[in-house]
Amino acid sequence: MTKGLTQQGLPNGNHVAGVEPAGGTAGHRRRSIPDDAREARWTAPDGHVIRRFDWAAGAGARGSLLFLPGRGDAYEKYLEAFGEWHDARWAVTALDWRGQAGSGRLGRDAFTGHVEDFRQWIDDLAAFWQEWRAAAPAPHVLVAHSMGGHLALRAVAENRVRPAALVLSAPMLGFVGPPLPVFMLHHVARAMCRMGDAARPAWRWSEKPGAVPAARQELLTHDADRYADELWWRDARPDLAMGPGSWGWVERAYASMRALFAPGVLERIDIPVLILAAEHDRLVDYRAIAVAARRIPGATLMRFGPEARHELLREADGVRGRAMAAIAGFLDRAAAPAR
Repeated sequence: MTKGLTQQGLPNGNHVAGVEPAGGTAGHRRRSIPDDAREARWTAPDGHVIRRFDWAAGAGARGSLLFLPGRGDAYEKYLEAFGEWHDARWAVTALDWRGQAGSGRLGRDAFTGHVEDFRQWIDDLAAFWQEWRAAAPAPHVLVAHSMGGHLALRAVAENRVRPAALVLSAPMLGFVGPPLPVFMLHHVARAMCRMGDAARPAWRWSEKPGAVPAARQELLTHDADRYADELWWRDARPDLAMGPGSWGWVERAYASMRALFAPGVLERIDIPVLILAAEHDRLVDYRAIAVAARRIPGATLMRFGPEARHELLREADGVRGRAMAAIAGFLDRAAAPAR
């Protein structure tokens, strides 16, 4: 099932009417699609229609960057980062994951995030990468957040994509939760799937479907204005809203984590990798990220302390500035412009 993005109130597909956010020019940049960027649709090999964002850099492009968001995410949340990368002459593309944001739903309702297997997303990424890489100027780099980071890392490890460099922001390599081995948590998730509809929500979101829990910002960012950007976009484009993952998603996430951490999988990654992670992240497990960083040959791990929450690219200026500077320096070293 594919549910299209509501386009009402989007003259020429670019601007959304609304209140100017705090932060002046920078705030406006977070709440409008650039005039010279393009929102379009890409059709996966099986016919599923997936939303994409493209911002060409013109004849002076220093390369092409593909950004992949996290679970329940939408690329609109990262327009500020896209702008900085574009200013640095990167051609920027972003892609929804099928089943979320403006690319339909795979579950029983409009808010629960469900998937039959993470392999669907890996296959989508591999097919899109092949087409995008053929059309976009080199070098080609991949930047991904949270669940997107998990999927990007797995796609690289399985040799489904081969970027010149890979940047992972708070990759979903483990969950914060009960201090039990992953295989035991996986067995629990399997049991929950057998006990009922695997597409039902795995955790409570709100008494009102689609409403955002009041304490949610405390999981994501210290920056109230940047957090408000997401709520603003959800109001402007209601189809972006998503709540909990399903029990099927949880079970498949554990299965995918176990596959990624199997002996020899991470060790065969042979491209430059930068990992940004917050030690006090309350969503993804920093310890799992640190283990992965040690196992990936030549990977660099940049650790943030209690000043940072999950969304490092949408954090307060001090944290976010350090993260963006680290990414820029890493890409300058690892993905030199084509000559």
